[in-house]
Amino acid sequence: MIVSAQPRPIGHPGYSETFPASEESAEAARKFVKTALAAWHLEVLTDSGVLLVTELVANAIKHTNTRNIRVVVSRPSERFVRIGVVDKARALPQMVKPGDNLLTSGRGLLLIDALAERWGTDMYRWGKQVWAELHCEPAA
Repeated sequence: MIVSAQPRPIGHPGYSETFPASEESAEAARKFVKTALAAWHLEVLTDSGVLLVTELVANAIKHTNTRNIRVVVSRPSERFVRIGVVDKARALPQMVKPGDNLLTSGRGLLLIDALAERWGTDMYRWGKQVWAELHCEPAA
């Protein structure tokens, strides 16, 4: 499958794409993140970026009843890449406690917390964006 990344016309550099809220969209989202990182010559972040978007997409699909999700990859500053997933649910993500039964599920936000420099949720009137940022070295 070919994934095209459309640059955002204004604001800080970024890419965004809408996908159906289905398990199959995780693979397309991974390709999308790889494409954006390659465009910025940040292939060194690919493994972490792919893992982050996989978890963000899985959480949006599992914990919301939204029909579509939007994956956003942006550069809020020269030192960070932000990967976010937008859905139409207003419920905040809940991190499980490390002592909870994590054998089959519930590790997503713990993994995001371990991989990302920082992460959070931006609330909108109609939904939210859960995002995670990876640190990158500025261009020389």
